[in-house]
Amino acid sequence: MGKRQLPKTISHEEFLKILSKEKRKDFKISFILGLYQCLRVSEIKNLKPTDIDQQRGFIHILGGKGQKDRDVPLMKPTELALRWGKKHLPIKCSIRTLQRAFKKAGKDILNKDLNFHMLRHSGATSYLNGDITKKKVDVRHVQVLLGHTQISTTEIYTHVTPDSLKKIFDEVYE
Repeated sequence: MGKRQLPKTISHEEFLKILSKEKRKDFKISFILGLYQCLRVSEIKNLKPTDIDQQRGFIHILGGKGQKDRDVPLMKPTELALRWGKKHLPIKCSIRTLQRAFKKAGKDILNKDLNFHMLRHSGATSYLNGDITKKKVDVRHVQVLLGHTQISTTEIYTHVTPDSLKKIFDEVYE
């Protein structure tokens, strides 16, 4: 069996930099759904306003990968974004257009070669490390959020980042 590569990610600060420079609201809402909800680009493209239950605090994903349905909790940053962004659903542009927009933003703003799926990787890694939320989320909960059948698929996101390694050892000396 071959060695699994660690998923490539961006920091929350890099994400916010991209978001602040993005002009198109449909792209912004798509990027937010990718990172905070850890949604795949196809799931974002298929999302309708009726799939968002703000009362219950869930987004219903219909026919995700493997044609599986799942409910994901509506994260606070997404909830705020949907107050102005829900009217942009369903996303009118193509999946390819969303992918190109994020790639271009990465190149123009961060001078990095990014792909849209990195938002999902970055969100999952951030939840596990507590980078966005300041509180770590256990791997089993992240597994369900991502819609993974096998926990081993989710475990690739549990890698130790240089920043999290330094933070842990800095805390030892406090």
